[in-house]
Amino acid sequence: MDRLLPKAWEGLLNSSNFLPVVVGTLERIQDVSWSMEPNRHDNYEMVYMKKGYAVFEISGHKVELGPNDIVIIKPMQYHKFIVKSESGCEFIVLYFTFENRINGEYAQVPLEDFLNFVSSKETSPYIKLKVSPKNEIVVLLNRIMKERASSEPGSEFLNYLLIMELFVLLSRALKMEWENSIKLKSSKLKELIGIAINYIHNNFERDISLGDIAKYVFLSPSYFTRAFKEETGMSPISYLLRVRIDRAKELLVDTSLKISDIALNVGFSNQQRFNEMFKKYAGLTPLQYRKQNAR
Repeated sequence: MDRLLPKAWEGLLNSSNFLPVVVGTLERIQDVSWSMEPNRHDNYEMVYMKKGYAVFEISGHKVELGPNDIVIIKPMQYHKFIVKSESGCEFIVLYFTFENRINGEYAQVPLEDFLNFVSSKETSPYIKLKVSPKNEIVVLLNRIMKERASSEPGSEFLNYLLIMELFVLLSRALKMEWENSIKLKSSKLKELIGIAINYIHNNFERDISLGDIAKYVFLSPSYFTRAFKEETGMSPISYLLRVRIDRAKELLVDTSLKISDIALNVGFSNQQRFNEMFKKYAGLTPLQYRKQNAR
C-alpha cells in the first residue's frame, strides 16, 4: 500500500493521529412543504447547498444558506433546516467523524489544523464557507458521492483518498476564511498577536518554530509574520530569540549552570547556535556576560 501512496499522502498519514471518516452521505431535493424537527448528531455535519435558499437554525443561531454555501455543524448542536425558496432546495449532506489511527476508536477530533479552528472558543456552533461552483471542495464532494455509490474495483480506496484531500482543502479554506474575517478587525488581530506572544513565553524552552506559533492562532506563517511585525516591530522568530536570550541572561547571573545546560534550558539544540545568537543580541558571549555581571 505504501508504494501506491504519493509521498505527500504518506507524510499526512504518518503525522496525523486522527483521520477523517465519512459515516453517511445523502443528496436531497426538498420543497417548502418539507419540514424537520430539531435534532442533533454525534458527528460533524457538512451541508453544501447546490440550488435554492434555506435557513439553518443552529443552537439559537439563524444561518442563511444560498447556492454554493457550505455550513459545517459541530457535534451535539441542535439544528433545524427550513426551505425558503419556492422552487425548493437541492443539497448534499456529509456526516463525518475522526478515527484514532492507533486504536481505531472514533473521536470528535480532526486533522490538527481543522481541530485547532473548530474547537476554538472564537467560533460558534457552526462554520460557514462561501465557495464557487467549480471550487475544488465542491468537485471533491460530488466525486465522493459518486464513488460511495460505485461498486467498481478500488472505489473504497479512492473514496478514502478523496476524503483525505477534502479535509486538507477544508483546512486551507477555513484558514483563509479566518484570516479574511480578522483583517477588518484590528482589535481581534491584536488579541491574536497577544495570544501568540503568550504562547512564545510559555513554550520558548521547547523546539518551537514559526509554523508552530502561527498554527496556534490558526494563521498562515506569511500572514502571521506580517501582522506580528506590524504589531511588535519585530518578526516572530526575532521575538522568540529575544525571549530565550533574556531568560539565558537570568540563568547566567542567578545560577551556576553550565553554559551548555543553559542553552538547552532556553530552547537551543546546541551550544554553538546559542553562543552565536547570544552574542548577536547581547553583544557579548555568554561567558563574558556571566563574568561581567558576576555578583
